[in-house]
Amino acid sequence: MNKGILVTAAGTGINLMLGVLYSWSVIKKALVAQGWSNTQAALPYTIACAVFAIIMVFAGRLQDQIGPRKVATVGGILIGSGMILGGLITSLPGLIISFGILAGTGIGLGYAAATPAAVKWFDPEKKGLITGIVVSGFGLASVYISPLTTWFLNHFGLERTFIYLGMIFLVITVILAQLLTDPPADYRATGATGKTSKISVDFTWQEMLKTSRFYLLWLMFAFSASAGLMVIGHITTIAKDQANWEKGFWLVALLAIFNASGRILAGLVSDRIGRVNTMLLVFLAGGVNMLLFGTYHTIGSMAIGTAIAGLAYGALLSLFPSATADYYGTKNLGVNYGLVFTAWGIGGVFGPLLAGKVVDLTGSYLLAYKISAVLLGGAVVLALLLKIPRYVLAKA
Repeated sequence: MNKGILVTAAGTGINLMLGVLYSWSVIKKALVAQGWSNTQAALPYTIACAVFAIIMVFAGRLQDQIGPRKVATVGGILIGSGMILGGLITSLPGLIISFGILAGTGIGLGYAAATPAAVKWFDPEKKGLITGIVVSGFGLASVYISPLTTWFLNHFGLERTFIYLGMIFLVITVILAQLLTDPPADYRATGATGKTSKISVDFTWQEMLKTSRFYLLWLMFAFSASAGLMVIGHITTIAKDQANWEKGFWLVALLAIFNASGRILAGLVSDRIGRVNTMLLVFLAGGVNMLLFGTYHTIGSMAIGTAIAGLAYGALLSLFPSATADYYGTKNLGVNYGLVFTAWGIGGVFGPLLAGKVVDLTGSYLLAYKISAVLLGGAVVLALLLKIPRYVLAKA
């Protein structure tokens, strides 16, 4: 098997494990049923998102230096241990430490290692597609994690659910991590014609921070991620409140399918029509969907809205790493994208907490939808200021 394909498959598999983050919608519902407020139940998930984003910076730099295998291995150990500890201490402080900090750190380490390792094996013109395939695993995870978590909760209770999930994720992630390797220093990917690909400019993180494009990318990512993460973290509760549907966990699986599809589709499309054009389409579709989300009161309309939200959100996780590689090269992609990814952490804090606080104060999500639509509108404006450059030769 081609080495690049093997690394891509391993990275996708690791992300399938790391997608445990998206099972929180099901876990949150169980916590609320035990008497937790919506804000309390959203807090461990919110902290996990923030820690995930912060760790990505350090993990990205670390994997650039020591390689993806070691970083992903430690990530697998931490996420598994964090989940197991969560089953032993299910208080709010306990879940903040176990799920929010330990598992969040593990997710950041694993995620930072998977994509750069795969992208480095392929032609620059395939960056979007390869990135989309690898990160699709993270989005697709809820297809199996949500029903599996629900089954564990129904048969074993909350504590054992955490423990069993932790054992599964620890073992599989550590095994797959051993397959992650960077190409040799003199490796050059070739396209279908057999010609050596061009090399994009390789910026250090210090050089990247001196460019205005970094800040445009960062703000666009923060604005657009908040809407998707809000829906992901609350969809089962939204389904119950707006459509009076108790089986909203199926929407988590539906969202995951379109989340994963959006990553691959956006990567493929953006390789052809450009990152900015694809971003504009994604932001516009997401914004209109948020404006309409409060009108979804049937299972059918809720499913359509969830699918669009999944597509729009999933596209972000393909577009922004690809755009970062376009602008700043692949040599330091781990740390460079880690810095861009901190914007996702802001969205992960703002979106779910905003929704939890709004519903606690007003009894509905309507205001949260409107704020999310405004943020996506802001991302449209910022995208119009951004132009992705063509590939150029590396600096002399």
